[in-house]
Amino acid sequence: MKNRPLWLRILWLAQAERKILAWGTLFLVIASASNLIYPQAIRTMLDQALTAKSMDKINQISLIMLIVFVVQAVASSLRYYLFTLAGERTVLRLREKLYGHILDQEIAFFDFNKTGDLMSRLSSDTAVLQNAVSVNISMGLRSLAGAVGGICLMIYTSPWLALSMLLIIPPVAVGAAIFGKRIRVFSRKAQDALAEASIVAEETLGGMRTVRSFAQENFEKARYATRLAASLVAVRSRIFQISIFMGLASLVGYTAIAGIVWAGGREVVLGQLSVGDLTQFLIYLLLVAFSVGSLGGLWGDFMAAVGAAKRLFDILEREPQVALHDGLVLESVRGHISFQQISFCYPARPEQKVLDQFTLDVEPNQVIALVGPSGSGKTTIASLLSRFYDPLSGNIFLDGQDLNKISPHSLRLQIGLVSQEPILISASVEENIRYANPAATIEQVREAARAANADEFIMKFPDQYKTMVGERGIQLSGGQKQRVAIARAILKNPKILILDEATSALDTESEALVQQALTHLMKGRTTLVIAHRLATIQNADLICVLENGKIMEKGNHKELVAKESGLYRKLVERQMRH
Repeated sequence: MKNRPLWLRILWLAQAERKILAWGTLFLVIASASNLIYPQAIRTMLDQALTAKSMDKINQISLIMLIVFVVQAVASSLRYYLFTLAGERTVLRLREKLYGHILDQEIAFFDFNKTGDLMSRLSSDTAVLQNAVSVNISMGLRSLAGAVGGICLMIYTSPWLALSMLLIIPPVAVGAAIFGKRIRVFSRKAQDALAEASIVAEETLGGMRTVRSFAQENFEKARYATRLAASLVAVRSRIFQISIFMGLASLVGYTAIAGIVWAGGREVVLGQLSVGDLTQFLIYLLLVAFSVGSLGGLWGDFMAAVGAAKRLFDILEREPQVALHDGLVLESVRGHISFQQISFCYPARPEQKVLDQFTLDVEPNQVIALVGPSGSGKTTIASLLSRFYDPLSGNIFLDGQDLNKISPHSLRLQIGLVSQEPILISASVEENIRYANPAATIEQVREAARAANADEFIMKFPDQYKTMVGERGIQLSGGQKQRVAIARAILKNPKILILDEATSALDTESEALVQQALTHLMKGRTTLVIAHRLATIQNADLICVLENGKIMEKGNHKELVAKESGLYRKLVERQMRH
């Protein structure tokens, strides 16, 4: 599919609608045929009924025209409905498929592709394509059928006049190809520029509190306006190319019509054509002119759709570097983890080594604390364990199985994560807790909340578990969000637990409640704790002190504090001074 022309790939999207499209094509043929019949009736009226002054003939022809117009109206309505419905359903499926494919990509993909750009592809690009494959494709096929049918009947009426008119088609076609290529380039530039504007809007709206706190509303308005101005430059260039093409095509077309009227009038005067034949020919000529003019107007829209489709297929045809469901499915997990000679750099920063020959063995149900300065690799270890990334060298084993051979989806079902800033979905408290296990009952949800010291404050809300938390949980305090996140992790019941600075942003009272919940959560689980605060790490079975991606010291709290010049002791003393 990837090597096929783009227009074939677009048509491939609509293959599920082939039955609807087949019926739509049938009604398209009926409507187009009906539209081509009435000039024949006018010719007969002029050459036979009016010449013979026969009212019976006039009535008969008028009734036939009325029936043809009724058939044409019904067929046109059904053609429009079916083609538009098929187009809308196709783009709906495209959005769904695109969104699913984005979610299947590895984490490194999101390091290089900004959220705003991806949102632009889901919204703006699919909207451009939606217009092209729904309404425009229906109108385009109608105009194409009208043009082809009209030309054929013009040849039947007067081959010489038709041949004269057809001489203008090659230069118009060449012009359409040249301008179409230019329009496609500018359409792609316009979509890319609009995506940049969407990125700015997404960043600003997502960080509105930061914008407010620094009073940078005017700066953000100017930044957004600059991106929009850049998109307008590309759009203006596209419109300019379309307007030139339409103007030239109209000039050539109307000049040809003037020439045909002169030549046809001459044929009538010489007796080689009847008045009815000339009238019929001119009506077909107008039908063809309107059809070709309509196609010219749609050409720009189709070129814009091709540019948008190219951006969409860039993602649709991208294979994730780490397939979500490929690999061994874990039936049960004991929780033995082994990091062996791990070296790693983030794909976005390949020149900066984050881990260097990192080695660590974690026994089942053991609590391991990772401490050290920012940038020492603590969170990176958690990311590698969750297989958000794969190491550049070395291996990670879970119960003796290489992580690279385990299905990432299956692996993550066994891992629970509680981070410093938990992200809640814009839904109710109940739905946020149940996010870990959609099949859980309300009693299971409440049991998890009680274990996380969250049930008490939830029951004080007017709507209790139906309380909406707002975007990213903004309606809850930091401690409340953290306890909801812990309840979510408890409901998941993972065998491996990762606590990434889970209490660092909390006040003393909230920290005590959250720490109680975390203590409950860690029981019977292999736990990786990333933290600075003594309350979180001093009871760990093993504390590893990291610096520059390597373990510099390890032992329990008592052993490490006893080292007079040790890194851990310095960290503890510094914390106690503050």
